[in-house]
Amino acid sequence: MKKILLVLTIALVFTFCKEPKEEKTLSVIRQAAEFEPQEAIWLIWPDIDHKVGESVEQVTLSIIDALVKEERIVISCKSEVLLKKAKETVKTHLGNLENVTFLEIPSSEIWARDMGPIFVETNQNNLAIADFNFNSWGYSDTLDVDTKREEMFDVRVGEHYNMPVISSSMISEGGNREVNGRGTLITTESVEMGRNPGMTKIEMESEYKRLLGISKTIWLKQGLVEDDHTFLGPVETLDGIKAYTVVTTNGHVDEFARFVNDSTILLAQIDSVDFDDPIAFENHKRLEKNHEILLAARDQDGRPFRIVRLPLSRTIFTHMRAGDSVYDYIKTLEYKDGNSFPDGKRITVMAALSYLNFIITDKVVVGQTTWREGMSEDFKRRDQEAEKILQSVFPHRKVLMIDALAVNLGGGGIHCISMQQPLAPDK
Repeated sequence: MKKILLVLTIALVFTFCKEPKEEKTLSVIRQAAEFEPQEAIWLIWPDIDHKVGESVEQVTLSIIDALVKEERIVISCKSEVLLKKAKETVKTHLGNLENVTFLEIPSSEIWARDMGPIFVETNQNNLAIADFNFNSWGYSDTLDVDTKREEMFDVRVGEHYNMPVISSSMISEGGNREVNGRGTLITTESVEMGRNPGMTKIEMESEYKRLLGISKTIWLKQGLVEDDHTFLGPVETLDGIKAYTVVTTNGHVDEFARFVNDSTILLAQIDSVDFDDPIAFENHKRLEKNHEILLAARDQDGRPFRIVRLPLSRTIFTHMRAGDSVYDYIKTLEYKDGNSFPDGKRITVMAALSYLNFIITDKVVVGQTTWREGMSEDFKRRDQEAEKILQSVFPHRKVLMIDALAVNLGGGGIHCISMQQPLAPDK
């Protein structure tokens, strides 16, 4: 009996003295690519227009209409009042849509790609949110009240869905990161290094790895002229007019280079007939430098990429005046070239418009047109060519093209105002 008690005592001692099982530390495996299976597309309901008469709400409705039969859509609204209005507007124009979810999340801007939730897969077989810092695309400080509200958008999404949030002090926007889902990232130096002057490329790549699971970063140089920072000053057009950009990012990659699958990159190109235009020719020089980099680049497994070129539209110009929200903002900027803003006078602006700024979903790709009644047929021809090329690189998806100029006049495109939510890894 004593021997039995002794054995039991020893067994209990070993049981309670064993090291407790360690919890697996949360880490990111990868960010799924946009062309992979999705749970939903996120949009932010607009409450202002960038130019009087150009409806951002109408562009939002066009995106919903193009996708809602095939894709679940999550729409965030900055207030209860706006949420009620958004519900009523969607129902009036498109019917009572079961595929649309409305959430109330504070925000000032509509650029879900840049401040919205970046969903990543973790080693715990779930989704987390990668939360980079934000400084309003270089126009503000990270401590500014409005900027901080935008920076907290993705954190609030994490709280709503009870998802872990992995944060970084590094400033980076989703529109400047293209991933192939297998560990390769494409980004631009002009944006990332400008946002983080105190960081080296190696330090930034370490953060891409920690937050996104990236193992290979391809650094392109610059984006399009139409996307240069507005405070750099106006740009001279072919006609000798000074034209302003419209609160732009200084070179987001989703304006000119996109992954269409894990080994194919769609890259913008300037038609040689446009070389007499100083803006187009500068874009040509930038794009061909980026083309050289991509030709020499290799993916995460050491393999080269297939590169498909897509010629861009001619630059779209329009006028703005006091009362247009973009005009009222850019007149407050301090211009680095010494330019004095002609406050009170009409100005010429160039739209941040690109055929590369498209939305990819499981069954539909939403692209952008440029032609409107009264414009040159050349714009229509280029629209048709862009649609044809998009259809060729997405042979198993339907391509729908919409007019999104109202969004372009705020500094981005339809890709910039959307964010995909991938299927959770356990689905």
